[in-house]
Amino acid sequence: MRVGVDVGGTFTDLVALEADGTVRLAKVPSTPDDPAAALWNAVDAVGADHVSALLHGTTVATNALLQRRGGRVAFVTTAGFEDLLWLARQERASLYDLARQHLPPVVARGDVVGARARMGADGEVTPLSDEEVRRVVAAVRALDPDAVAVGLLFGFRDASHERRLAGAIRLALPRTPVVASSELLPVFREYERFGTTVAESYLRPVVGGYLERLEVEAARRRIGGFRVMASNGGTLSPAQASERATSLALSGPAGGVEGARLLGAAIGERRLLTLDMGGTSADASVVIDGQPLMQSAGEVGGVPIALPHVLIETVGAGGGSIAWLDTGGALRVGPRSAGAVPGPACYGRGGTEPTVTDAVVVLGWLDPAAPLASELRLDARAAHTVVSGLARAAGLDLERCAEGIVEVVVANMVRALRRVSVERGLDPRTMTLVPFGGAGPLFTCRLADALGMTRALVPPHPGVLSALGLAAAPARVERVRSVHQTTTDLSVEAWEALVAPVEQDVRRALGNATLTRVVECRYAGQGYEVAVAANDGLSAVAEGFHVAHRLRFGHADPARPVEIVNVRVVGTVEGWSGGTLFGGPTSLESGAELAGPVTVPLPDATVRIEPGWRATVHATGALLVERQ
Repeated sequence: MRVGVDVGGTFTDLVALEADGTVRLAKVPSTPDDPAAALWNAVDAVGADHVSALLHGTTVATNALLQRRGGRVAFVTTAGFEDLLWLARQERASLYDLARQHLPPVVARGDVVGARARMGADGEVTPLSDEEVRRVVAAVRALDPDAVAVGLLFGFRDASHERRLAGAIRLALPRTPVVASSELLPVFREYERFGTTVAESYLRPVVGGYLERLEVEAARRRIGGFRVMASNGGTLSPAQASERATSLALSGPAGGVEGARLLGAAIGERRLLTLDMGGTSADASVVIDGQPLMQSAGEVGGVPIALPHVLIETVGAGGGSIAWLDTGGALRVGPRSAGAVPGPACYGRGGTEPTVTDAVVVLGWLDPAAPLASELRLDARAAHTVVSGLARAAGLDLERCAEGIVEVVVANMVRALRRVSVERGLDPRTMTLVPFGGAGPLFTCRLADALGMTRALVPPHPGVLSALGLAAAPARVERVRSVHQTTTDLSVEAWEALVAPVEQDVRRALGNATLTRVVECRYAGQGYEVAVAANDGLSAVAEGFHVAHRLRFGHADPARPVEIVNVRVVGTVEGWSGGTLFGGPTSLESGAELAGPVTVPLPDATVRIEPGWRATVHATGALLVERQ
């Protein structure tokens, strides 16, 4: 049995896949004070025994960055560059707000130690003396940090200074995690490299402790194969995840995209626009040519994370998002959420503010008699009470206020969907929408209408698709190396010599994995890169880049030199191989048709088919929703 557990802000979902094709589901309330408690509650709810693999999607790293609850970090960098993380990229946090500031780094300015040594692009400029190493070590020890980050100029090209400093600090502080940028992210761009290294140090004490506790409990329960979902859509062992804590920054949402990808593959849909709407937030993403769209740069909570991750755009639009009026009297929804505790008013757990879930209860889209999760039944009277209060303040009648809440939250989600599609040169009208999560299928048709889409695909288990994606996810390890050479300057022999050590590093981490080469390229002089598959050899890289550049930006220049900036090797070991992952969750027969308006209750979510739309039950149990 392979078990996937996705810990969300409101509910924790579990999917158990058995060798005979049986699929078991569980949805229990999350426990924000101790996420692990909800995980084990979900395991106990299905009586999962004989577990061969437990795969976990976690928000521990994400929450630590958003809430600034990591460890105290000492950051060792090149003297004269101590302020680099504060200078950042000089982009305005808000274009028209002159008073808006970027969020500060996760390291305090007083905890930055400048090392008087200098590495240049062509080698050593200022030597690193033994006396300076001793001084830096003494300064770091005096700070008594929880973790140490070491990031020096041009450490990606020559790591000798970083290795000496990191080694000396490890000897002096043997119980303190020490992260060197050349070990974690040996690529150029100091701000992103330093920021990611500091974030890694900041997260390791939190992530390492959390995973250690889970691993101990898994061993006590005799559960084998405990792994954690990484932001790139693959899984890591606890030891690997503890040494790549930043790779968990988008752990939970990546599982949902993997689940959507698997569903698309089962049905033959290779261009997907996905939306995972839970109780707290909504995550938008894209699957193109059967694979999630990846990116190697981004940020979480204002912290740069330059590790490969599935493209995710998150907005505060969930079932628990609170509706309110701003100072101008306009109706707003989110980003504040009622969360799992107390939750929406209709949960009957003490919630007193109107939420999206309360609004859809008022509109009659959810049946109060049907349990939502763990026998949680909805209190329609409480929903009417809180929405009525907002309606009076807004000068609206009850139903119009509830409808307004729905319109606003849909608009918020549409903006996220546009950012991952239209703003990246992708036309949503040529894609299939895949809404999932506990709340997503309620808004299927409205989201599609707003984007001009005519086709949607609702999974057979939409409320727990992220957990299903986790249960079936492959193991995946990625390593990267800077190149900075044009394709015409590299011989085939030199290219293979560059890639070989990266591939060896991946095999050491994952064993007999399937290896994929990806290169990040640009026209010489550009300030951004485009990822291109490089499995067909060096000769195909330039042509592949021209095609990818034209698709992304609308133009290409085959006469210009193509520079390979970084080479990335991805190692993959497939996860689930036990056959079909999907089966019908309702009593509806394959081929049955439903014309809107109609509400379709599923065991773990509810689907709303609007007027003008028709749903057909696929053999997998998924609903194919199309404009009539």
